[in-house]
Amino acid sequence: MTTLHDVALMRLVAQRLAGPPAPDAAAAVSRLTALQGQDLPGAIAAVALRTAARDRGAVLRALDEGTIVRSWPMRGTLHLLPAEDLPWMLDLLGPRAVAGLAGRRTALGLTGADAERARELTAAALSGGGRLSRGALLAAIESGGVATTGQRGYLLLWFLAQTGTLCLGPTQDGEQLFVLLDEWVHRPRRLARDEALAELALRYFCGHGPATVHDLVRWAGTTVRDVRTGLAAVRDRLDSVEVDGAEYLLDPATPDRYAAHREQVREPLLLPGFDEYVLGYADRGAILDPVFAERIVPGRNGVFRPTVVVDGRIAGTWRLPRRGSARAPDAEPFTTWGAEVQAAVARLAAAWP
Repeated sequence: MTTLHDVALMRLVAQRLAGPPAPDAAAAVSRLTALQGQDLPGAIAAVALRTAARDRGAVLRALDEGTIVRSWPMRGTLHLLPAEDLPWMLDLLGPRAVAGLAGRRTALGLTGADAERARELTAAALSGGGRLSRGALLAAIESGGVATTGQRGYLLLWFLAQTGTLCLGPTQDGEQLFVLLDEWVHRPRRLARDEALAELALRYFCGHGPATVHDLVRWAGTTVRDVRTGLAAVRDRLDSVEVDGAEYLLDPATPDRYAAHREQVREPLLLPGFDEYVLGYADRGAILDPVFAERIVPGRNGVFRPTVVVDGRIAGTWRLPRRGSARAPDAEPFTTWGAEVQAAVARLAAAWP
């Protein structure tokens, strides 16, 4: 019988955090379809942890080459995703995100005319392979007569990315530069709506499963109806298990991988803040005791701390010492953990990508 503990451990295998890793950054990101990207250093580490080389530089090269991109494909939240998938995901999930922030745009005094003027100015500034930092692009928009003060600038860039004009491209001095999506994404995939729903369901459940319909609804910011429509088209390519009366869907290969790596999945693991293992699901009950929820999001302020996972469960938080410091990483267990876990935390932090 499958338990909620099994669900947690199988997710580690599905996400390539245990068992055979992904061969490279592109494969790791494609496996998850998209992964949280609010914190760029943490997102780069999250990808590296899922690859065979665990090489941060390889992830940065994939960003600089345009194999993977960072943008706002869904829920108004930054993610890393395969470049070719950004157009169809924006087509499918972008309209709900844009509609959801209509009130915010109104409150900031941003009109449709402002947004379209900003789009014209952006196209003029970036056409022909242009690359600009956030500050430089906002200056170009401001100089063209569209105010970018306060939150207006961020919302304009978000809107232009969400509606398919912009994405974040190569890095320079630790900052990603804005580029035109149509120029940066050389082989965009365009899917009909039903194809896109099927693709979303298949890839989410393969990369994140075991997971529920409501997990995907929350993750993608979509509707139960749309998830069920996509699932109906690919259900024969997925496996399912029942736990406490709920159906969990997953890649048919995941149970065998889990069985082959039962010891490894129980070993301690360090994750960055905002990792998909934590944020990729509507219900975190399989991996986190609700009593400790505020320990990973202090004050429920939306900022997720890096976590220590032991036996598939979040057992504490941690942070790296300052660069050049000889100190051990700061790690705080929720209750207590033994010397073996403490030693593993130090070892894993020393090898942090």
